[in-house]
Amino acid sequence: MASDAEQKETYAATLKSIQEARERISGFAHVTPVFSSCCVNQIARANLYFKCELLQKSGAFKFRGACNAVLSLPKDIASRGVITHSSGNHAAALALAAKIQGIPAFVIMPKNAPKCKVENVKRYGGKIYFSEPTLESREEIAQDVQKQTGATLIHPYNDTRVISGQGTIALELLEQIPELDALIVPISGGGLISGITLAAKSVNSSIRIFAAEPKGADDAAQSKAVGKLLTNSHTDTIADGLRASLGSLTWFELWMLHFFLYLWFLILN
Repeated sequence: MASDAEQKETYAATLKSIQEARERISGFAHVTPVFSSCCVNQIARANLYFKCELLQKSGAFKFRGACNAVLSLPKDIASRGVITHSSGNHAAALALAAKIQGIPAFVIMPKNAPKCKVENVKRYGGKIYFSEPTLESREEIAQDVQKQTGATLIHPYNDTRVISGQGTIALELLEQIPELDALIVPISGGGLISGITLAAKSVNSSIRIFAAEPKGADDAAQSKAVGKLLTNSHTDTIADGLRASLGSLTWFELWMLHFFLYLWFLILN
């Protein structure tokens, strides 16, 4: 694994930025527990451990990245609020992080977003603008709202602060279960696995990273096959949180880290 100085020249995040994120969000984000099951271990013929980020604030790991991004903003810029486009989990996470800081959050959500996720954003005080269920529509409305409000865009995954925040999961997990030899991480936009891979490989260079994505939303596998970033024109999976495509930052990080040697697929559709 590259040194922190070498990472700084190459990657959007570094071990140092992830460690700083961990310190920054301490006291706001939960240190989530790790569970295991003897029955599952017997079936898998391996010792499996599950990092329970569903018990994180806002109900998902997304709070780590959103919280780090919001807390990184200078006060004068933060006072104008933050804005994002998201189908739900990042939207709720950013709304909560903004609420904690006492600043407004503007959220663009697709019309077909699950009702429970829309309610989460409302519960945390986010102001919702609905878009068509396409990336183009979401980004267009986000740009318009940003011009009107002066809010800072916090991208769901293609953001260095978000990537660093998500990487704190690996630092925690490898302290909780230091003997781990492999990690299986879901991949969609790539912010989670980018941060986790950077952190985990810095702590244990021999650890293997497996990416799991739905067969019906397999832009990462397609991108790896042709050696360039491709996006999903259509997705077919019940996993609504895994329908996004890789961003420019996350694609570059994952390509450079060569974790694709271990790319796996989960058939979830």
